Parts: sequence; structure tokens; C-alpha cells
Amino acid sequence: MPPNLTGYYRFVSQENMDNYLRALDINVVLRKLVCLLKPDKEIIHTGDHMIIRTITSLRDYVMDFDVGVQFEEDLGPVDGRKCQTTVSWEGDQLVCEQLGEKRNRGWRHWLEGDQLHLRMTAEDEVCVQVFQKVK
Repeated sequence: MPPNLTGYYRFVSQENMDNYLRALDINVVLRKLVCLLKPDKEIIHTGDHMIIRTITSLRDYVMDFDVGVQFEEDLGPVDGRKCQTTVSWEGDQLVCEQLGEKRNRGWRHWLEGDQLHLRMTAEDEVCVQVFQKVK
């Protein structure tokens, strides 16, 4: 049985965000701004339904989906693209595959104690963020 990721998580750290955003063709000004953000994550996990909110001072991004069901994801607020997205469990990791213009695009979330880890990929770049559960 997969873990329940429900909770509110505060940003702790990130690595390689600028190169990850460059792989998504984000312009230099927006890349610099995004690299300064310290997003929070709120996850509501009820059975196979999940809502993941990424909360920043710039804008929020909400994913609302059923695990294992492909849907069209509008990434307009992120990079102006749409993709076919499927989120599923691989063991204790929540894995997202985003099929579209960019090769190898997606992410995975997993818990280590009270820390939520996020590994995002696009093309050959990998960005890792860590969040601390606060409630």
C-alpha cells in the first residue's frame, strides 16, 4: 500500500533549478525569478484522488488528478505547453510522466521521514527539491 502524502510542506532546498528551467526553454528573466522562489507544497491525498498545490508568491499551480488515469495537463502557467500526464505509484514513490514536446519530462515525490522529496526531469536535466512537513 502506498504512503499517504497528505500534508503541508515548507521549502527546504533545491538543486539545479536553473538548468532544469533552461531545458524547458524558460527565458532567463523568468528563470532567475523562479530560482529565488521558495515554494510550499500542499497535498490532499484521498484514495486514488490527489490534489497537489505548489504555492509561491508569484503564482500557485494546482494538479488535481486520479492516480493511474491519463489527463491533459495545461502547463501554461509553467512553460506555455500542454501534455498528456499520467501519475502512478512505483513502490513508495508517486511518479508523473508528462508526454509532449519535451523528452523525459516528469517528476517523482517520495517521503523520507517528515521530508517530502521532489525530483523533476526534462530532457537530460534533473532538479531536486526538499520540503519539510509542517502539518
